[in-house]
Amino acid sequence: MSATKDNMEWAELLRQERLGDETYQAEEHRPLFTQDADRIVFSEPFRRLANKTQVHPLYEHDHIHHRLIHSVETSSVGRSLGLAVGHWLDVERKVLPSGVDKFTVGGTVQAACLAHDIGNPPFGHSGEAAIGSWFEEYFERQGILSDVSDGVKKELVKFEGNAQGFRILTKLEMYETNGGMRLSLPVLGAFQKYPTRARTSDHLGKAHYVGLKKFGVFEDEWDVFCSISEKLGLFEESSDHGSWYRRHPLVYLVEAADDICYEIVDLEDAFTSGDLDENTVISALRPIAKKNEDLSQSTPAAQIAYLRSVSIGSAISACVESFKENYEEIMTGEFNSSLVEASTLSQEFSEIHGLASSRIFTARRKTELEVSGRSVLRRALTSLLPLYEDLAKKEWDANRLGSHFQQVIRALDLKLELVSDNATALHSMADFVSGMTDRYAVKVSKQLSGIQ
Repeated sequence: MSATKDNMEWAELLRQERLGDETYQAEEHRPLFTQDADRIVFSEPFRRLANKTQVHPLYEHDHIHHRLIHSVETSSVGRSLGLAVGHWLDVERKVLPSGVDKFTVGGTVQAACLAHDIGNPPFGHSGEAAIGSWFEEYFERQGILSDVSDGVKKELVKFEGNAQGFRILTKLEMYETNGGMRLSLPVLGAFQKYPTRARTSDHLGKAHYVGLKKFGVFEDEWDVFCSISEKLGLFEESSDHGSWYRRHPLVYLVEAADDICYEIVDLEDAFTSGDLDENTVISALRPIAKKNEDLSQSTPAAQIAYLRSVSIGSAISACVESFKENYEEIMTGEFNSSLVEASTLSQEFSEIHGLASSRIFTARRKTELEVSGRSVLRRALTSLLPLYEDLAKKEWDANRLGSHFQQVIRALDLKLELVSDNATALHSMADFVSGMTDRYAVKVSKQLSGIQ
């Protein structure tokens, strides 16, 4: 490792400081992590998650999860994980800084979990792929805005909701370009599952380090992330393809909360939607729940709800033990797995994941709507492109655009204040399209292309 210290230190990792407001002192009754959670919950990007796909796009059934409910449930599991680990750190005298306790750890993980999907585009992961493929084709055509760095091209072609989330939290919301939501540094550190840029993860990848599986920071926000990481004492590594960082230890708890919720709850949703029958779901959950009592007197839905609940509790315990067992590697930055994968329930979760891949993610209705969603997003980007091309010709002065484009800006409430060159123009397009809800994306796509 390139770091001079052997271990990351909790005094730095839980440094109680806000991004963009370093001198702020929290009130005794309202710690920073509580304020962070409030700012996230009351933000527009978080509210929009209520109409963004979790697994099943544009579903009419009220009990099918969307991104907002998933985020709330993940934050609940994350808080439990953080409280348990924080209590263990205190009991084992792992040197938590003065004024910091298990509630700080739990609250930090909870806030980061609330934000973990805030940058996801419409139509889930298929939306990411649709945006990325549009940019890939655009760069091949060498359009008027294509004169950007290779790093910018890579990050747009591999468009990533995690990086968009970091951009929202640190730049686009509230205090634009001056700290964004101004969240505390520990929450931003715990949020960042992939502490690198696209051009670095593209060459090194997951085989090199679990935090390089994807990228989590755009080129434009890299300096901000480096400043946060330095203050948190994260270990920096260098390579021929750019620097990257070892994960903040609390990232593993945020990741575990997400893994637990989507792996287990996806099964319940699959039963509700009719993609999986009750026996398949019950058989998958029982090994995790470790409950064999007779549930035959309950309805299938009640049986599955019970097993889902117990399974989540069992998974939380397993991941807490996994954190304890791998603590030394986590603190040196060498832990190269997820807590679920390293837990005693690894095999059970692997089987659930396999079931989801073969039966849920390939369900006909989901596939049909993902194909439609892809067309919707690509049509929206294609329709927006002439406006941005004309803006480039007008030297980035929106006031010089013609009346039609002025109408489009007003109709869509398009934000162009940050647009000053080709790279910021392309990211502005990605900001707008990725920020749309599923249904609004359909509406805008029709509106821009003249479809009634």
